Amino acid sequence: MERTPDGTPVGVDDPYAVAGVCDHLTDDGRCRFALTRAGDDPEFAADRRADGYACHVGPDGAWRRCPHYRSTTDGRECRRCGLEEVRIAHDDARPLVEEHHLSYGGASDGETDRERADDGDSDGNADSDRADDAGPHEITVALCRWCHTKVHKSFARIDDDASPDPEAIAEREGRRSKERSESAFETAGERFDQSG
Repeated sequence: MERTPDGTPVGVDDPYAVAGVCDHLTDDGRCRFALTRAGDDPEFAADRRADGYACHVGPDGAWRRCPHYRSTTDGRECRRCGLEEVRIAHDDARPLVEEHHLSYGGASDGETDRERADDGDSDGNADSDRADDAGPHEITVALCRWCHTKVHKSFARIDDDASPDPEAIAEREGRRSKERSESAFETAGERFDQSG
């Protein structure tokens, strides 16, 4: 299983197997990185410009080949148990759903997360995967606080068939009740009634 730089498990064997489309990919299949950040990698941007800014990975989704691939979550629902986020405006309570890194981009030592994991993979494909890996890439998914803890502190996997923790459901329902009570209409006179 892949591990964080601190050595805790991330819950997957291959982050690319669960990664989404690249954050830089536009709806029409062009590379937003090459369009907006050409100065960060002029050679890459020139190659993309010569190809009409088309994503060079193409429809096969072999994201590990792209040096600027990044897939981050929207954080709306836990990938493992399905718990939905409920945020209350002007409330600084800790979110129910957090960003969980499967892979960290910009590793200072130049190693990919796959290389940091134990090198004795049994599938025999680790060397070919490394040869095509232009990483390190940032890959995140959304996990609720409870699943996040289970993944990092045990051998729980993000693709487990899991149900939300009872404590998580109670917290979510408490927030939904507060949300409903705050959305009820009251006139200013009712809210600030001074006669009483």
